[in-house]
Amino acid sequence: MPRTYSLISGDSHLQIPPDRWTHRVPSQYKDLAPRRIRLPQGGDGIVGVGGGLVWGGTGSYAGHTPEDYYPMAPIDYDETVGSGSPEQRVQEQDADGIEAELIYAGTPTGLRFIDKLPDHEAHLAMIRAYNDFLADDYCGYAPDRLFGTGVLPRGNIDEKVAEMEHCKKSGLKAIHITSYPSGRNHPMPEDDRFWAASLDLDMPITIHTALAHHTGEGGEPLFNYPIKPSSDLPPDDFVSHLSRYYGWSRSGGVDAAQMALDGLFDRFPKLRIYWGENAIGWVPFMYEQMDIEYEKSHYWAERLYGLKRLERRPSEYLREHAVWGFYEDRVGLQLRDWLGIDNIVWGGDFPHYPTRWPESRAYLARQLDGVPDEERRKILAQNLIDFLHLDAVAGPAPRLEVATPT
Repeated sequence: MPRTYSLISGDSHLQIPPDRWTHRVPSQYKDLAPRRIRLPQGGDGIVGVGGGLVWGGTGSYAGHTPEDYYPMAPIDYDETVGSGSPEQRVQEQDADGIEAELIYAGTPTGLRFIDKLPDHEAHLAMIRAYNDFLADDYCGYAPDRLFGTGVLPRGNIDEKVAEMEHCKKSGLKAIHITSYPSGRNHPMPEDDRFWAASLDLDMPITIHTALAHHTGEGGEPLFNYPIKPSSDLPPDDFVSHLSRYYGWSRSGGVDAAQMALDGLFDRFPKLRIYWGENAIGWVPFMYEQMDIEYEKSHYWAERLYGLKRLERRPSEYLREHAVWGFYEDRVGLQLRDWLGIDNIVWGGDFPHYPTRWPESRAYLARQLDGVPDEERRKILAQNLIDFLHLDAVAGPAPRLEVATPT
């Protein structure tokens, strides 16, 4: 019988040190794995073989107040809210009145150091070790409450598809991508093998805030244009033009413009992408401005770049295929009809700085004031259930008590 949910967070983080999962790394690669060290000033730091140090930051806010929080304070991951065992995590959900979470890897896991390993076989082994830990050791404790997002290796698309297949078999609920499948900062034709495989596997694809493409670095264009203009005066990059009002913040605006312009959703009409941990108030503005810019500029873009004209306006594709996550955005909720009520997902961002743990329900009450119950039901549970293809249903919208404004 399908489980019934009323409140699921579509954005949370596994804020654990690497020693929690590196026991799964094969013995020949253990010396290359990220590790936890004790800092001279106290607290934990995370280091990798190639150098670099991660410590402090805004990832461990839960359990603090604005008055006592300091991002450079030492962190002991054995004593920190949001950094414990899966048993602890379920207790933290209960304390917040949350029934389940979609969980992304946090910075302390050390995965950023794995991406820099020159030994590719070691890199592949560590990606597999983390995904197996997440599926079996962590989410396996409470699979109906802990929804893990698998990570993919760098490198060729065949390796990424193989890891996605493994994640699907292991029970992870989605794949978190941090770049286009080809590894480029814009869509490429070879990406289609990955998108097709995700649909064949029925494996949802999510982006956390935005793809990690370093837009425009070294003069590289933001799209694989059929025609590469040669001129002493560099032309206006068309993707940059489409996204000129909203492009370079911590949001998925550039990704969305690229995907719409690429015709991705014409080729894959069943594909949907979920951008987690975004404010949503800017999205209606993006849709309007993207359409205005496209209608005025696609003629010269066709001549200059050889771009094929889209069959529909960019916003029409995105209203069907883009799902947006938010944590606290009353303005965005007022504009929800512009996004489409089926395309909005709430996520608490636990235990990061935006979290309202353990009072998420109270702050949600303030945000959702005036939103009808059926729309609340979708935003708080049904939309994520649908996106993740869960064997579950959303129950009635939860009763929420309004918080005192801060």
